[in-house]
Amino acid sequence: MSMVSEIRVHSWSELMEALTDDQWQPSRGMYRANVVYRGLSTARYDLHTSLFRLRGNASGEVEKHLLRNFRKYAHRDTSPGDWDWNWLSVGQHHGLPTRLLDWTFSPYVALHFATSNRQHFHRDAAVWCVDYVATHKLLPPPLYGQVEALGGGLFTTEMLFNAAKNLEAFDKYRDLRDRGLLVFFEPPSLDDRIVNQAAVFSAISDPTACLSDWLREHSDLYRKVVIPHDIKWVVRNHLDQANVTERVLFPGLDGLSDWLLRYYGERPITHPQAPGAPGPN
Repeated sequence: MSMVSEIRVHSWSELMEALTDDQWQPSRGMYRANVVYRGLSTARYDLHTSLFRLRGNASGEVEKHLLRNFRKYAHRDTSPGDWDWNWLSVGQHHGLPTRLLDWTFSPYVALHFATSNRQHFHRDAAVWCVDYVATHKLLPPPLYGQVEALGGGLFTTEMLFNAAKNLEAFDKYRDLRDRGLLVFFEPPSLDDRIVNQAAVFSAISDPTACLSDWLREHSDLYRKVVIPHDIKWVVRNHLDQANVTERVLFPGLDGLSDWLLRYYGERPITHPQAPGAPGPN
């Protein structure tokens, strides 16, 4: 098993090999990769949550106020279930600062988010890959018992509710060094965007924790694939040809407009001669 957690690729073929190779995974899925992906347009970014970026180490104090007021002022039919995990999912989906981070089952969707920001085309991008089955094996029995029958797979919001009725109860789960624990769960299918993006959320039982710090202490559970800025346009072309675009991932007029804006915008200066991908006439 390779213990190299960060890999720098130099071509589309190397990128695909790095993202789809399953030999590094501790869980060694029998039929498919037990991996979730997160794409970042700038490789040097850490995996800080929107909640942490809002209030830093004071995140724990403000989180309950954000969630309480979101529930109070949202439409009564907004959440598919009246518990913290569903409300967190809805809030994250609509831009509320939360302790959650967005992931996906699809390496192509992750690559879209790594290459869609035109203003960052001069920066190296990255895709983080995490073995969620091996990650869940680190959980204590009350949590792991919820997913053990599924081979340690992903939680649902209902399964998390069964183990922790609210965030206060979830934050009582700690490891032997009194640090937060990491879970991955599938959000409710709130709309086509969640479905089309093959969305997954992560949560740590500590609202101030940084996931990249947690992963670096468990280096066998992840790999970070760095995409040099000078091949970003090549990657973007492949994705457009495969119809992995804003129009598909963000169904509706906003996604359609974002796709057309990017497609017909000026080509990034990092690859001025790159050929265009097939698009609308």
